[in-house]
Amino acid sequence: MNSFNRHRICMVSDFFYPLIGGVENHIYQLSQCLIDRDHKVIVITHAYNDRVGVRYMTNGLKVNKSELSIERFRQRSSLSTIPLIRSILLRERITIVHGHSSFSTLAHETMHHAKTLGIRTVFTDHSLFGFADLSSVLTNKVLQVSLADCHHIICVSHTCKENTMLRANLNSSKVSVIPNAVDASAFTPDTSLRPSSIVSDEIVIIVASRLVYRKGIDLLIGILPKILRKYPTVKFRIAGNGPKEIDIREVIEREGTEDRVALEGPVHHDQMRNFLNSGHIFLNTSLTEAFCMAIVEAAACGLLVVSTQVGGIPEVLPSENTQSDIMILCEATIDDVFDGLCHAVDRIQLGQIPDADHWHKKIKTWYSWRYVTENTEVVYNHIMTKEQINLKERIERYKQCGFVSSFIMSFVAILSYLIFLFLDYLQPRHLIDQCCEYSKEDFEKKLYECSNDSI
Repeated sequence: MNSFNRHRICMVSDFFYPLIGGVENHIYQLSQCLIDRDHKVIVITHAYNDRVGVRYMTNGLKVNKSELSIERFRQRSSLSTIPLIRSILLRERITIVHGHSSFSTLAHETMHHAKTLGIRTVFTDHSLFGFADLSSVLTNKVLQVSLADCHHIICVSHTCKENTMLRANLNSSKVSVIPNAVDASAFTPDTSLRPSSIVSDEIVIIVASRLVYRKGIDLLIGILPKILRKYPTVKFRIAGNGPKEIDIREVIEREGTEDRVALEGPVHHDQMRNFLNSGHIFLNTSLTEAFCMAIVEAAACGLLVVSTQVGGIPEVLPSENTQSDIMILCEATIDDVFDGLCHAVDRIQLGQIPDADHWHKKIKTWYSWRYVTENTEVVYNHIMTKEQINLKERIERYKQCGFVSSFIMSFVAILSYLIFLFLDYLQPRHLIDQCCEYSKEDFEKKLYECSNDSI
């Protein structure tokens, strides 16, 4: 890889380990693959409990955890974060700042400061939003002004792309679709963990989701009693927690099905493979999804998937409702999800079980992190050929966001620019110590030396 194509990338988001979720896993896996391809990658996120300062993860991935928690960070002004973010970006000689998630305040702030420094920015949107309620209107306006001067945007599905373009008023040439991926080696099928059809007729339905309204838990609550009454041999295993957990427990107690519905609580990522393999069917009842990683992981383990037909989910797996397909799509209603789940249970009872090894190989081919990384590199290389966006051009782009938003963002951009000039006077860039750069091999060598010294 030549020097022009080697990038120094800063991944930034409010959501990163030790939190568990799709965005957190995406940032980690993409960072690891970019490091393997000889790029320098760091992560900026928030402090979590006692996890403060600089931490190192696998392959020397450097994680900068702000001394502020998420709650305290959000109480501060965006301008007050300039010295810290400026110091990190300059010390690490960052060439690209890659923000993740529309919900992340830290991502939008860091991207804004990076633009003032002349650093190119990329943003990945992982979610779908509506347009009607007040919270969506405010979030969409923040997204519009944040992406007005962003160099490129990545979406995880075509549905997500259309949604983001409408919300932020973007040109299609500025937005690319790069789907999520799954580490297939971590989700290998093992049918021996399922109840044996020889010993019993038991069928296990797996649910793994945050127990919140957006994940369609009300649909799950509506179909639970109906399925358990119709199929005496069906059991549920539900992973996750959230405010809707109380409602599920009420249904279980009312129906007297404590022995057939197990609430497992949060299941750690390294235990998810065994959890998925313990079932025959995976149920997803989401009301909105840009790209549901859980159904890809379930399919990689060979489970028959029943899912609501919302957002980008129809793009994820083939679903012609034939005996060879692995996903059954339903409308987001109790009756339709019930019918789809009944169809899945009937298929299992008839022995029409998906070929786990066959589908694992397909998922491994379709959703590889190597593919995601190579396409992300294409985006990085493309934006590096573009000219930097100066302050005048940024203000011109803000004018497309409406009079009030344009005035506020132009004022903030000018004020940020003046603060950066003042900081350049107090602490000139050429006097800032630059961090040492280690390749993956150098990091492993130093790690080995440190372990020998400790012995």
